[in-house]
Amino acid sequence: MRIFAISDLHLSLSAPYHPDTEEVELYKPMDVFGARWSDYFSRLDKSWRNLVCSEDVVLIAGDISWAMTLDQTQYDFAYLASLPGRKIMIKGNHDYWWSSISRIRAAAPPGLFFLQHSALAVGGLAVCGTRSWLSPSHVDFRENKDRPIYERELLRLRMALEEASSLALPMLVMLHYPPLLDEADESPVASLLESYPVQVCLYGHIHGDQQSAFAGVRKGIRYMNTSMDRLDFNPLQVAEYEEATSVLRWI
Repeated sequence: MRIFAISDLHLSLSAPYHPDTEEVELYKPMDVFGARWSDYFSRLDKSWRNLVCSEDVVLIAGDISWAMTLDQTQYDFAYLASLPGRKIMIKGNHDYWWSSISRIRAAAPPGLFFLQHSALAVGGLAVCGTRSWLSPSHVDFRENKDRPIYERELLRLRMALEEASSLALPMLVMLHYPPLLDEADESPVASLLESYPVQVCLYGHIHGDQQSAFAGVRKGIRYMNTSMDRLDFNPLQVAEYEEATSVLRWI
């Protein structure tokens, strides 16, 4: 079993997608955000099907669909379910359709799993996650507006970490917002991650050539930006798990 990661899919299918026809109907094409997004759906579809097998797991760190309501996600969810692998997802800042977690899980096709400040044992890992929020060190952070949301997300992250730690497995955390702006940043989210045996933290949200996020190893935790345009629309393999021997290998 291999474990892949990607985020910020920004799906917007307005009709069922059939790979054999190669026709796709999107109500919000992403090329309005720059040339790098040209034909992004076809590029993602091709690379996913070439790289991921049915027994693999794909971790998706938010911004899954442009849909505004859960009902409007039907074609996006059906498309994700048709792709190889089990998909484990968290909420992003553009996932406005994300309502109660029980409704989402009830509506999801087989093969789609949703985490909401919770954890799941998969592939020799304890995977947990929550959306998080804009770092207090960011120039756009507004104390009155953003601080209450940030503190609430910090509590939710602690809940996820507590559940993950009870699984007694190597810990991987998914956030949508990056926890660190740079290596010297001392954010409360990063401090909380460091108080648990977290080995990898995946995040998204930061696109293109934007540099306002730290990627690399800091205090024993590997931070990885998985926004799909940063990955050239290819799911990134982060680990491999040998079920016969229960051996986990980071890539």
